[in-house]
Amino acid sequence: MRRLSYKRELIEYFKKNLAKNYPEESLKFALMSQGYSRVAVEDALASAHKELAERAPVLKTKPVIKHEFYDEKNNPIKFEPFTTWEKMKFFLKGKKF
Repeated sequence: MRRLSYKRELIEYFKKNLAKNYPEESLKFALMSQGYSRVAVEDALASAHKELAERAPVLKTKPVIKHEFYDEKNNPIKFEPFTTWEKMKFFLKGKKF
């Protein structure tokens, strides 16, 4: 029973301090310098990451990346994509597009 509460305290410690943006390495060093075993600290950190990942929101839509090109006078420039045959022509002539 003591072991479970001890592990839960370490997990809560990691979750609280990771939310404050403390580096993982400094948190691990602090706990190990207080006498906690490396195995217990690593296990608690992995469990904290797992619990934080379960609470993270799931993105349902992918972001749309849009590129726009402008000339010197801020007029939009439209590029037509190369067709397969144009790509083949450049390849056979040894040019890069």
